[in-house]
Amino acid sequence: MTYLPCVEIEPKQAANASVIWLHGLGANGHDFAGVVPMIALSSEHQVRYVFPHAPEINVTINNGYKMPAWYDILAMTLERKIDMSGLMASVEQVQKLIQREIDRGIDSQRIVVAGFSQGGAVAYQSALTFTKPLAGLMVMSSYFATAKTIKPHSQNLALPVHIYHGSADPVVAESLGLNAMTYLETLGYQPQYHRYAAEHTVTAQQINDISQHIQQFLAINTTS
Repeated sequence: MTYLPCVEIEPKQAANASVIWLHGLGANGHDFAGVVPMIALSSEHQVRYVFPHAPEINVTINNGYKMPAWYDILAMTLERKIDMSGLMASVEQVQKLIQREIDRGIDSQRIVVAGFSQGGAVAYQSALTFTKPLAGLMVMSSYFATAKTIKPHSQNLALPVHIYHGSADPVVAESLGLNAMTYLETLGYQPQYHRYAAEHTVTAQQINDISQHIQQFLAINTTS
């Protein structure tokens, strides 16, 4: 079986949990690898961080130039006009990475899925429709592209979800993050929303919050 190429950061001891973190448009798996030393987790959580590289495709809104992207964006309307088939193809690849972590011996309930911007849209669909229960979902500066069509899997109907968004984001308006929270509540979730005085980025405070939330996810599902 073939998988997306990834940057992987192993813990000091054998991994007993995993975080799969998806980058944004035009970036790659190295984009967030540098934050790992800032995510200080307690020693019982030996986390493998997996940062996949999106494939390079032609992106319509960027004059058709080829760049790393999880799917094509056809128009920069507020809600985004996107290539849904491309998004679903990326979801399939991400879910293969989740299954690979399970095959490596990680309990599905100790796997966290995270995504920034375009990667967050893929993360929503990937985590909520995965067929085994996961630990948590973290979405940063993003939007819920499949909110009106998604059919969450029964195993992840109670998945903890955290949304992080900058109040001055000029790329993905904060209203889209708030809309995602509303859509999730309609689906029966209880998402936690975190606002930052920031633009389209991840701040030090946000990394600190992410660290706490990963520990909360994993504390619920601590291995013996």
